Amino acid sequence: MQPQPRSLRLVPMAVLIGTVWTCASPAAAADDWGTYLKPFAADSLWNSRPVNPSFGEDAIPTSSYFPAVTANAYSTGVYLASPQDPPVTVSGAAGSKGLFNTDDENYHDVTIPHWPASAKPAPGSDGHADIVDPANNIIHSFWQLKQQGTQWTAAQYSWARLNGRGWPDPGHYYQGARATGVPASGGLIRIHEAAQKPEFYPHALAMSLTFNGLSPNPTYVFPATSADTNAAKLNSGKFPEGALVMLPPSFDTGKLTDPELRRIAETLKRYGAYIVDANTGTPFVIYVEIGAAYNLHPSGWNNTVASELQVIRAGLRRASATSWIDGNGKTFTPTQNLNLLSMRGTWTQQSGSTLGKFSSWDQAVVFPAASSASEVVNYSNRGMNAVTWAKPVMGASYKITARTTGGGKLRFSVYDQAAGKMMVDTGYLDNGQSKTFTWSAITPALAIYARSGAGGASSVSGELIKAD
Repeated sequence: MQPQPRSLRLVPMAVLIGTVWTCASPAAAADDWGTYLKPFAADSLWNSRPVNPSFGEDAIPTSSYFPAVTANAYSTGVYLASPQDPPVTVSGAAGSKGLFNTDDENYHDVTIPHWPASAKPAPGSDGHADIVDPANNIIHSFWQLKQQGTQWTAAQYSWARLNGRGWPDPGHYYQGARATGVPASGGLIRIHEAAQKPEFYPHALAMSLTFNGLSPNPTYVFPATSADTNAAKLNSGKFPEGALVMLPPSFDTGKLTDPELRRIAETLKRYGAYIVDANTGTPFVIYVEIGAAYNLHPSGWNNTVASELQVIRAGLRRASATSWIDGNGKTFTPTQNLNLLSMRGTWTQQSGSTLGKFSSWDQAVVFPAASSASEVVNYSNRGMNAVTWAKPVMGASYKITARTTGGGKLRFSVYDQAAGKMMVDTGYLDNGQSKTFTWSAITPALAIYARSGAGGASSVSGELIKAD
């Protein structure tokens, strides 16, 4: 099941000239990774730069409008929650199926533990807003968020770890409001960064393209795990979502007269931008946090700025690399061998007195305290999402490892519907125990079992990765 269809992003010239909002922001910059001002890990692809990238030949085509760098209606605000902020329950809009939770793939309300009073949805139809809760290490990301009196509603809710990769893994495949499954704050030029006016921004940027630039096949590539719902039908270009685009080293930033465009161009030469979404009619859009004092057209439409944005557009190319330098200066190679397994889906009680339930924020089946063990099973076959670059390979070895607390146990089995027989059954695994097997199921049907501990509360989850 894929997330709900998404609205089309229109970024006309008027958006670039509109007024900006203000929102609360800490006065001092943080030095640590995985914080409000510096989200995600040091080796997140957002915070890393490619080493000696190679470049494709295709250019981003022109379209109905000029390229844009915007802090207005179709960007997002990023709001810092404190432990003192009260909880708020967000539900679906009246007349809808409810609030779509992308990780468990169900419609239900969600109560955010700490909701800052400053939180506002972006005024565009996408209504993006990201709430950063350091106390719980979570970025809460909303699509079509609205406030109606004291009630908050949204069409879609996703979440990501504040100190995580900044991109989903195949198991937790949708972690934010953007079409690629990333938080809307990922790659954002932040308020404090824009105010500092550096030579370049110290991270990759978030970018959207319109349909004549986006690829219909594939619609997305690593590190993205998803794309806009109608991408295969609407797109006609060469750039899949998730792709990195950069300016080559030969691009002369000195020919740009606008200092902010030189800053953008220097960033695109070093870190590049990841394509995270679609818009309607704009060749590319780069996003700045709502509330930044940022306007490329402060005195009305500026033809020079518009022309120089076209120069940047014409110079951008898809880039690739084999190694990267993270935010701490360490060289590494990004891995695509990421967890394939989720514990989402319907759990049925097999024995005992307590029913374990999937907790998205725990990424596990959780059991309350009970005097004796209980067993639940999940036959829904929703434990593995069909991420195109992470599909199991026939004949390859895979390793599943139990991740449990409180004495919980995990059992993983794969039945091949085509062959009519069980291909894998790990038996019950304690925390940290692993089982390696060969993937041989043509039409797999998963049966995942979770057994609670006895006495205190317990939880059960697992990690499934390729072993060779």
